[in-house]
Amino acid sequence: MRIGVLALQGAFREHLETLDAIGVEGARVREPADLEGASGLILPGGESTTMRQLIDRWGLHEPIVRLAESGAPILGTCAGMIVLAREIAGDERPILPLLDVAVARNAFGRQLESFEVELAVPVLGDRPVHAVFIRAPVVERIGPGVDVLARLDDGRIVAVRERNIIATSFHPELAGEARFHRLLATMASEFDDPGEGSGRRPHPTRRARAR
Repeated sequence: MRIGVLALQGAFREHLETLDAIGVEGARVREPADLEGASGLILPGGESTTMRQLIDRWGLHEPIVRLAESGAPILGTCAGMIVLAREIAGDERPILPLLDVAVARNAFGRQLESFEVELAVPVLGDRPVHAVFIRAPVVERIGPGVDVLARLDDGRIVAVRERNIIATSFHPELAGEARFHRLLATMASEFDDPGEGSGRRPHPTRRARAR
């Protein structure tokens, strides 16, 4: 199993280090060929406008969409959540609209107003997640197929999942928090070996090799 990490800009190294710490092979993704055989993908924090430009420049838009549509799990953190959102506040054009949510960027203010909090994420167990928020987005609307994984005490939604897509407003990788990566790895393992009768679409790169 190999999980790609979009390595165009932002905090991709910390994600690669977290994958390595849990015994999962991580691979830098900078061009479509780097997605060959990937069982999942992480979209890191960074600057979403720059990510949009680089995704377009390197021809990664359609390959990432195909990977997601095949059923491979995708995790987006902070800017990665913005990249995945179907709607971005201010009528900004979506980037990879794979997640049926509307998000507002920089919902908590400037970088100087960054904060950390212990956050309940029941799907990851009873122990709270230490969440690091840096110029973070927030989810303002969720679609009918989206599950809320975490909220702040004031009710604002900061982690969601829709089928094989997970997104967080915060940076788990900056706090040494590996449980989101373990969840992604479990989903990737199931993607690799779905069992009979799953109805899952064949992995696009493996299907191409079989022709």
